[in-house]
Amino acid sequence: MYQRLKDYQVLCNLCNHRCRIQESKRGICAVRENRGGRLISLVYGKLISRAVDPIEKKPLFHFLPGSTSYSVATVGCNFHCHHCQNAEIAQLPRDHNLIVGDDVAPAEIVADALRRRCGSISYTYTEPTIFFEYAHDTAQLAQEAGLQNVFVSNGYMTEEAVERMAPWLHAINIDLKGSESFYREICGAHLAPVMENIRRIHAKGIWVEVTTLVIPSLNDDPKTLEHLADSLAAISCDIPWHISAFHPSYRMRDKPRPPAETIRRTREIGLAAGLRHVFVGNLPGEQGESTYCHACGTCLIERTGYHIVRNRVAYGNCPDCETPVAGVWHPAA
Repeated sequence: MYQRLKDYQVLCNLCNHRCRIQESKRGICAVRENRGGRLISLVYGKLISRAVDPIEKKPLFHFLPGSTSYSVATVGCNFHCHHCQNAEIAQLPRDHNLIVGDDVAPAEIVADALRRRCGSISYTYTEPTIFFEYAHDTAQLAQEAGLQNVFVSNGYMTEEAVERMAPWLHAINIDLKGSESFYREICGAHLAPVMENIRRIHAKGIWVEVTTLVIPSLNDDPKTLEHLADSLAAISCDIPWHISAFHPSYRMRDKPRPPAETIRRTREIGLAAGLRHVFVGNLPGEQGESTYCHACGTCLIERTGYHIVRNRVAYGNCPDCETPVAGVWHPAA
C-alpha cells in the first residue's frame, strides 16, 4: 500500500495523510518506516493488547448482540487527538519513540479467538489502519475459520485501503469527532475523508455504526451536532449513532465531563434528524442505552451498560409490528 518515488522516497497510501516519507524516516503514525525505498511496518506481529470483550463495548449494538469479540491492537495511531482515550498505547511511538508488544502470529490470534468461543475479532484500542498488514493477514484466516472481522476506527483510511479490506471486513465503528476545525486543531486531520468513508463503507454492505465523544466547549455546540446528525441521516437513517460522554484524559485532563443533559439533548438531535437508532454512552442506566422499534416504539433490546437484559429481535423484525430492524443479527446474515 505504498508507492516508490525518486531519491528513495515513498508515498504511503494507507490513510488520507498520504505521507511522503524520506529514507530512514517514519510517517505521521510513527510505526511505518522507509528503509531503502521500502515502507516497513514496525508493528507487524507486535500485540500490545488483547482481550475478550462484549461486542457492545466496541460499541456495536446492532451487530451480533450478546456475542464476544477477541480484541487486538498494536501501538500507534495516525491521529494525535488531545483527548486520546488510549494514549498510553496509541501515542507511545510518537510521544516516547517506543515500539513494543508481544510476538503473536495471526494464526495464534485466530486460534485463541476460537478457543475462547468468540464470534469475531476486533481490531481496536488503537487505529487498525496503521497495522493494516497484520489485520489483513489475521482477518483472512479468521474469515476462513468462520469468524467475523470488526474495525474500530477513526475512519481515515484511503479508498484503496477500503477496497482491500472490503472482502473480509464485516462491521466497523467509526469515530465522528466534530467539525472541520475540531479535526484540524484537536486531531491533526480533516472531516471530509471521514464522512466519505462512512458513505463508502456503508455502500460496500459492511455494517457501520458511528460514535461521537461529546466534549464540553469543543464539539457540543447544537449546530455542530445537528450537522453531524444530518450528514449521517443523508447516508442512511439506519446507521446507529452512539453519543458518548467524554471523561478527562491525556492532554485534556482539565476538561470536565459533559452534563448528562447534554448527552440526552444530543440523542434528541439525532432522532430529530431522522436517525432511527441513537444511543447514549458512559451514562449507565439511561433509557438511551436500549434499542427501540422506530415504527411502534416497543423496546427491542434492553441494555444496561454493555450487558443485554433482554433481546426480542430474533429474525431482524420487531416482534410486535413486524417492522424490519436494520442490523446483523446472525453470523450468516
